[in-house]
Amino acid sequence: MRSEEDRPVAGFPFSAVVGQDQLRLALILCAVHPGIGGVLVRGEKGTAKSTVVRALTALLPAVDDAGTTRPARLVELPVGATEDRVIGSIDLEKVLRDGERAFQPGLLAAAHQGVLYVDEVNLLHDHLVDVLLDAAAMGRVHIERDGISHSHPAKFVLVGTMNPEEGELRPQLLDRFGLAVDVAASRDVDVRMEVVRRRLDYERDPEAFVARYESADQELAAEIHTARNKLDSVELSNRELRRIASLCASFDVDGMRADLVLARTATAHAAWRGDSEVTAEDVRVAAELTLPHRRRRDPFDEPGLDQQQLDDALEQADQDARSQVEDDARDGEPEPPENPDGRGPEDGGPGDEGPDDDGPEDPDGPGGGVRATERPSAPPAGEFKAKLLEVPGVGEGAPGRRSRSMSSRGRVVRSTRERGHGLHLTSTVFAAAESQVARGRTAGRLRLAPDDLRGAIREGREGNLIVFVVDASGSMAARDRLSAVTGAVVSLLRDAYQRRDKVAVITVRGRDAELVLPPTSSVDIAVRRLQSMRTGGKSPLAEGFLRAREVVLRERLRDPQRRALVVTLTDGRATGGKDALHRARVAAHLLADASVASIVVDCETGLVRLGLAAELARELRGGYVRLAELSAQQVAGVVRAAA
Repeated sequence: MRSEEDRPVAGFPFSAVVGQDQLRLALILCAVHPGIGGVLVRGEKGTAKSTVVRALTALLPAVDDAGTTRPARLVELPVGATEDRVIGSIDLEKVLRDGERAFQPGLLAAAHQGVLYVDEVNLLHDHLVDVLLDAAAMGRVHIERDGISHSHPAKFVLVGTMNPEEGELRPQLLDRFGLAVDVAASRDVDVRMEVVRRRLDYERDPEAFVARYESADQELAAEIHTARNKLDSVELSNRELRRIASLCASFDVDGMRADLVLARTATAHAAWRGDSEVTAEDVRVAAELTLPHRRRRDPFDEPGLDQQQLDDALEQADQDARSQVEDDARDGEPEPPENPDGRGPEDGGPGDEGPDDDGPEDPDGPGGGVRATERPSAPPAGEFKAKLLEVPGVGEGAPGRRSRSMSSRGRVVRSTRERGHGLHLTSTVFAAAESQVARGRTAGRLRLAPDDLRGAIREGREGNLIVFVVDASGSMAARDRLSAVTGAVVSLLRDAYQRRDKVAVITVRGRDAELVLPPTSSVDIAVRRLQSMRTGGKSPLAEGFLRAREVVLRERLRDPQRRALVVTLTDGRATGGKDALHRARVAAHLLADASVASIVVDCETGLVRLGLAAELARELRGGYVRLAELSAQQVAGVVRAAA
C-alpha cells in the first residue's frame, strides 16, 4: 500500500486561481480552438504563471488515440533538454539487443493533441527553438538522422512562461504564440489576501482543497467541450472580417498570421459566450490578446497595447465596415441617368474632369488638389549595423548565436575516441560490427566492448558576455558625438539581443568607472540605463579597463563557458588622475593579459587627431575601428583578427 508520503499531490484547481482573469481566458480560448496557436505568459516571478498553466490540463477534452480514449496530456519541455529528448532518437536498447533500427519518440510526440509547456521559454536554447518552429509550422516532426527516416504528427497547444527581466524571446518564436498575456501581482489588498489564503489552504490539505473546487472545474470543462463542438457553426460575417483586417493593417503587423489568429480567437470567444455569430466585442477581446506581442518590431520597443490606439483603430475599422455596407447597398441600386441637368463638359457638368491625367495639377485647388505620392524615406542619420562581432577562437559553448564553439549542443560534425559530447551511435555500432566474428557472435544482441564507444564532436554557436566601456567624459559630451556613440551602442545591444548574449555596461567619467548594469540577458534594461547616462568631467580610462577586467573575471567563475568581449567607445584622451594616459595603457595591458578579446571604437573627431584610441587598442591586443566606419563588415574583420 502506498504511504501518505508517496501519494502524488493533487494539482491546484483552475477554478481556484484568483486575479488572473485575462490569462485564464486566453488559456480557455486555446482549449476551445487549438488552432489559435498557444499562449505566451509574460510576467514577474511569483504571479502563478506555472500554476495556472498546469491546472489547464484537467479541463481539456479527452482525445482519441489508436482507437482508445485518454485524457489530454501536458508535457513539460525542460530548458536544458537535449535535441534527442525533444524530437526522439534511435532506440539504442533495441539496436543492441536485436540489431534492428527502431525509433523512440520524444516529447513532441507525447504532446500531440495536448499541451506543450515551456517554463522560462526565453531561456530555451536556440537549437530547440528551431525544432519547435518546424513542428509548429508543419504540425509534424520529421527526423532524418543516423540512418533513420521517421515522421509523426505533433499538433499541440504551445504554452510558454517567461520573466522579461531575464531576456526577451526570439522574434520568430514570439510570432508563433497565438496569444500573449502580461501578468502582474494585484495591488488590491483584498485580492492579495485571498490569493494567500487559498494557497495556504491548498498546502494544508491538497485533496480537500481540490474537492472543494471539483464541481466548478467539471462545469468549466463541460463549457469548453460545448464551445469546441459549437465552433464550426459560429458565423464570421464579412463586416467583422473587414474589421479584423482593418485592425491588423492599422497596427502594421508583419505577414498574415495576426489576421488568422485574430479571426480564430474572435470565433472561439463567440463560441465560448454561446453565441452563433462573431460581434465587435469578440473582435476587441481577441485584439487585446493577439496584437500586443506582434506590434514589437524591436527588442527595445515597449510591450503591450495602447488602449487609446486600439479604440481609435476599432473606430476607424467600424467606419470602414459601415462605408463598405453602404457601398454594397448602392451597388444594388439602378444607375442614375447621365447628365441629368443637360449640361456637358464644356458647361462644367459631369465629364469636366479638369486637366487630363498627364497634365499638371493645381496644388492650391479645391480640397488641396495635392495627389498623395509615396516618396522613399532617407535612412536616419547615424544608423549603425553592427551584426558580426565575433570572439576569436573556438569556445566551449554557452548557448547563443555569436561565436564558434564546440559544445553539447549543435550539429554532430564527427566522432572521436574521446568522451565527446554524447554518444556517436553510428560510429559506435560500426566499430563494434568489425569485431563481432572475433567475439563469437552468430546471432542475438550486438556484443559491445568499452573500446567500441565513440563520442560525438558537435559544432555550434555560443553566446558571449559583451562588456561595454562607454567614455562619458567632457571630451565626449558634445551633442553630436554623444548621439553617435549612443546610436552605436544601441545597435550593438540590439545585435546582442538577437545573438542571445549577456551584456554589461560601464560608464567612465569624473574620478571613477561605474558599473551601471551588471551582466544580464535583459538588453532593454541596458538601453534604459544608457539613455539616463550622465556625462561630463574627466576621463579615468584606467579605472574603466580595471572595472571591465573585474567584471569579466568574476563572471568567469559564475559561467565558465561564456567568453567575454570588451567593447570600448572612447576618444582615448585619458585625463582622470595622475599620469592618466600611462595608467590607462597599463590597465589595458592587464586586461589583455587576462585573455579577454576586445575592440576599441575610436570616437575622436576633428582635423587634429592624436591617435590615442589606436594606441590603447594595441595595448589591449584587440581590434580597432573608427566610429564613422562602424559597420558589420568592419567590425567583424577587426574582431576576428584579434587573437
